[in-house]
Amino acid sequence: MAPPGLPYFKMNGIGNAILVVDGRTSGFVVTSSTARAAAAQPGLGFDQLMAIGRPRDGHRDAFVTIFNADGTESGACGNGTRCVAWALLRDSVETAVTVETAAGRLACRRLGPLRFSVDMGSPTLAWNAIPLARAVSDLQHVPLRPVAGLPADLSHCAAVGMGNPHAVVFVPDVAAIPLAEVGPAIEHDPMFPARTNVSFAQVIDRSTIRLRVWERSAGATLACGSAACATAVAAVRAGRTDREVRVMLPGGDLAIEWRAEDGHVVMTGDVVLEHAGLLPAEVVEATG
Repeated sequence: MAPPGLPYFKMNGIGNAILVVDGRTSGFVVTSSTARAAAAQPGLGFDQLMAIGRPRDGHRDAFVTIFNADGTESGACGNGTRCVAWALLRDSVETAVTVETAAGRLACRRLGPLRFSVDMGSPTLAWNAIPLARAVSDLQHVPLRPVAGLPADLSHCAAVGMGNPHAVVFVPDVAAIPLAEVGPAIEHDPMFPARTNVSFAQVIDRSTIRLRVWERSAGATLACGSAACATAVAAVRAGRTDREVRVMLPGGDLAIEWRAEDGHVVMTGDVVLEHAGLLPAEVVEATG
């Protein structure tokens, strides 16, 4: 049981609904039950809950556990990590912070009052680490089972790991894709044993991509930072874009760079604080 006064910040990263819960002072540990209870509260609904805990490594500032609204855990959330960076740096003169997640270390930097960059690390480009169900010779052409609503000539995707699995499908017009029908089918494609985030990408030019995303365990979202990163990587690997791109999502734009010098993907964008408060007792008491 947590002591009274467990703070939260209701935020969004270009429309990606984020709930940040800070348990460092109390030692409170957010669980799947906490996340589900919080998601059911009016005004607290989220795509991802970012639970800030005490650092497990002396060289980090915090350990962050990421939950989807259904209580399942996620390995990465770039938009949520920018919100965490804001929460950790809001009362500090420092401009950099390093957090640890299940997917590894993430270095964050404040570029303005509400603008942050996150070094998301290197993409995973090994079939068994993404993971896929079986070896595939070309991760840019991973076969998909036929899906109603998806043109027959778009029967494959690019697979990329960015702390969680991503399937990227390049299409001529993202607006023409029936996301609510096609997204769940690809999310549960047997090729992805842990399920997958699904991105439909329209390359506008060598520095611009329009993107719509179906998130694993969250559904259609206004934005997904790790999906934007995975899409940029897939686009560069296919020779479609340069290494620095603007990714246009329904909630806003992200600047993505896949650095040549170290292979890391850096994501930059704004965050918004909607409101802050203390978690209701029924949410805290749901923890188990």
